This record gives sequence, structure tokens and C-alpha cells, in this order.
Amino acid sequence: MRQNPALIAGAHLGHHEVVRRLFAGGAPLDHVNNLGWTALIEAVVLGDGGPDHVKRVRALVKAGADRTIADRDGVTPLQHPRARGYDASVAILRDG
Repeated sequence: MRQNPALIAGAHLGHHEVVRRLFAGGAPLDHVNNLGWTALIEAVVLGDGGPDHVKRVRALVKAGADRTIADRDGVTPLQHPRARGYDASVAILRDG
């Protein structure tokens, strides 16, 4: 799989419009970085649960990001926001 650090960086920094443009241009949604995280996991783990991070999670899910890819510790994208109390992200990841 080709590398796409821009998508992962955009996901973690809260730039939802950049994220949308990258996957519209064909960036691989489910690339796993050297930490074992996808852009979806980055959006939650490195986010604050605020509006920009929720928009990013929603955009990634809407684009078809795989919600089942767990990190190296076996923690799924849904388990991360549950543990942090990010209810809006939980709802998006749970309900699609």
C-alpha cells in the first residue's frame, strides 16, 4: 500500500477540509502508519472531541474508512472515543 502521511497528519490536526480533499483525490483511507494507527484512529486519539475532530471523524466514516481496523493494542476506532467520553464520535462510529 502506498504511503499517505498527509491524510494521517490532516486527520490528527483537525483539518477536515484537507482530509476531504485528500480522500477525494484517492488517498488510501485505511493506511496504517508506523504507530499502527489509521487516519480514523488519529482523528480520535489525537483529537479533543470538539467540532473539528467530529467533522473529521464524520468525513472519514462517510468516505468509507474501515471502522474495524484496530490499533496495535487491539483497540478499535469505536473503543477510543468511548474511553475518552467523546459521545459525538462514538455515535458516528457506531451508527455510520
